[in-house]
Amino acid sequence: MRDSNTGDIAVIGAGIIGVACALQLARQGRRVVVIDPQAPGMGASYGNAGHLATEQVFPIADVSILKRLPAMLMDPMGPLRLDWKYLPRALPWFVRLLLNLRPANYRRTVAGIRALNEASLGAWQRLLQSIERPHLLREDGSLLVFERAESRAAVDALQQRMQQQNVPVEFWSSTAVRTAAPQLSEAIQGGLFFPATGHFLDPYHVVCELVEAAKAEGVQFLKQRVLGGRLEPEGVSLLTDQGSVTARQVLIACGAHSASLTAALTGKKIPLDTERGYHLMLPQEQQRLPFAVTSFERKFIMTPMAGGLRLAGTVEFAGLTRPANMQRAWQLHRLSQGLFRQDLSTQGATPWMGFRPSLPDSLPIIDQVCDAKVLLAFGHQHLGLTQAAVTAEMVVQLATAKPAFSGLPALAPFRLDRF
Repeated sequence: MRDSNTGDIAVIGAGIIGVACALQLARQGRRVVVIDPQAPGMGASYGNAGHLATEQVFPIADVSILKRLPAMLMDPMGPLRLDWKYLPRALPWFVRLLLNLRPANYRRTVAGIRALNEASLGAWQRLLQSIERPHLLREDGSLLVFERAESRAAVDALQQRMQQQNVPVEFWSSTAVRTAAPQLSEAIQGGLFFPATGHFLDPYHVVCELVEAAKAEGVQFLKQRVLGGRLEPEGVSLLTDQGSVTARQVLIACGAHSASLTAALTGKKIPLDTERGYHLMLPQEQQRLPFAVTSFERKFIMTPMAGGLRLAGTVEFAGLTRPANMQRAWQLHRLSQGLFRQDLSTQGATPWMGFRPSLPDSLPIIDQVCDAKVLLAFGHQHLGLTQAAVTAEMVVQLATAKPAFSGLPALAPFRLDRF
């Protein structure tokens, strides 16, 4: 056991958001230490879909979730799954989710997501350029395809909603789809192309590159588990499994694990739950697609990466402690059957599950509380990768009280006191 004084800021969480924040804070002259029980990037940042999802300005849930609830409970392989054993724990969260689907609340949610997403691409361009790694992001758009003629009306309605939110979107005919992605099936009727999106060639590698840049700026990384903390007259004291760490400020950015430390330091109980996300990595399918493709009917995404084709996109509510159901990952391959002229190969395929932090209004918490001793950056649900770079710029603004970056979203929708 040992005590250490880290100086300025202790960042709790070494995922994409925590690491991006640490790098940007260090560039402002702050002495930064990052604390995580795992190696950097080994949580949700390791296995996300890799899609820069700036087009996804609507929350994953809408009023139709009431009709889907029986299927969510009964179908273990469905795209949106609620483990019935977890239902008593999840019920209060879902009640709050439904309350946030009321028209005024829903509009506030969409406005908040849109504000972050509109600033996300530019923030990522700045961040990757600053570490001389712009090639890690492919800015080649993404495609939502549909297979059934009867889906056309819903796709058209979605396009109209997107346009109302100023999301760049184009309708592509079946011919245009197959011209761009010739290995897709003849069954594809058409789709929506989103030109202002892109994908990362390897999300984990992005974290690793940011870690190296952060270390070059003097950031320290401690592989420790934070057990608790308290406010002190001069800052914050953290208890870890290897001793104590003190700093003038702490940034809580540990995703789905952020609630307990937030409560300990702020006295605020946060309605934070987790969307358990699965992926299946297909190393033999590197050349199948030119960009990320999502299926409208099948509700999953396929992203081409340096290590193969990643199938992802299901959501499971089952908490942080229940074992992973890897059949949900393998189900993604079954969902892909029929989308290509020739089925995808599963040779060498690897399944994965991770925890996405979700709040019932589908917005993250990005804030500064407790006389500026506590900074918060968590709850980004399935948009953590998309919004990481802009979140880091916003955290710098909170921590330094100076406009280090321009054009950032207003902080009001993301404040802690909305709960």
